[in-house]
Amino acid sequence: MNKKKKVLVGLSGGVDSSLAAVLLQEQGYEVIGVTMAIFDEENSMAKVVGNACYDINEKDDIEEAKALAEKIGIQYVVADCVEDYKKLVLAYFKEEYLAGRTPNPCVKCNHLMKFGAMPSMAQKMGIEFDYFATGHYAQIEFSEKYNRYVLKRGLESRKDQSYFLYRLNQEQLANTILPMGKFSKAETRKLAKERGLTVHDKPDSQDFYSGDYNDILQEPAREGNIVDKDGNVLGKHQGFWNFTLGQRKGLGIAYSEPLYVIALRPKTNEVVVGIEESTFNHGCVVKDLTFILPEPEAGKKLKAKIRSSQQPFDVILKGYSEDRKEIEIEFVDMQKAVAPGQSCVLYEDDLVVGGGIIKAKI
Repeated sequence: MNKKKKVLVGLSGGVDSSLAAVLLQEQGYEVIGVTMAIFDEENSMAKVVGNACYDINEKDDIEEAKALAEKIGIQYVVADCVEDYKKLVLAYFKEEYLAGRTPNPCVKCNHLMKFGAMPSMAQKMGIEFDYFATGHYAQIEFSEKYNRYVLKRGLESRKDQSYFLYRLNQEQLANTILPMGKFSKAETRKLAKERGLTVHDKPDSQDFYSGDYNDILQEPAREGNIVDKDGNVLGKHQGFWNFTLGQRKGLGIAYSEPLYVIALRPKTNEVVVGIEESTFNHGCVVKDLTFILPEPEAGKKLKAKIRSSQQPFDVILKGYSEDRKEIEIEFVDMQKAVAPGQSCVLYEDDLVVGGGIIKAKI
């Protein structure tokens, strides 16, 4: 008799990962559950109880995951990833914000924590497994055409999470199972309810942190000017890091038209604002490139996303830098609020080509 394949499932305490574990068990795998603990109770900067990943709700999530493991009769462990999270996610978040960029901690966390530190920590705890699985809405397949593993968008475009996984390498893709990629959220909740999972109607986690980002940045207030692109002072603020590109609300300025944040200047502590027209860009320069499909050539037409929530739009790859570590991307239609620090992810049909970090907007 063949020995059951073991799969380590990252359990967040939510409906997606819970159902993923149950479905894999139904498919005949020996399932082991793991939750990564990232919250330092003694030195935490978070102050909000909510549905985001770094809110003060970790104990509840772990209890939910533990209850599921007991219900379906699987081994369950908690991986202490507190120090890794501080170094790899929180420090990065603070450094990027204080440099005037807009970080994406969810991309960093998925790449280095969920698919890195967490399964690695489980191995150090003596857990043996053949595959790793999560509740992400994306799909992994082996492509005969490309002779490699490929990452595809989730079936329900509104819930697709492939944007967050574009930095996974071939080894990670080959050893990962994503059971939820072929389901819609409504189907997930229905299947979970049918299986008696108490989390079937639990709200989705939202964003990285629900509270004021300065809880984490912990920067003292520092008065600066809100200026237009000509340098005219329109108002005051208490720190450029309290603003993000494209922001309209909370500027506290009376003007003939709505104003938006179009630039942040860390060196002078200035927030630059402009009318809506000035928030649009023709393209961007992308650095720190990584590709799942073969590296595309300059001139190729693809689709891209510059934030997780949008639908892919048409782009043209204009050209690589001499060392091919950066690429200039032209938008067929201008895009709003292009934010350096965010990820630009490239797609060909429903396949993730690759992507990188936005260095500059054009």
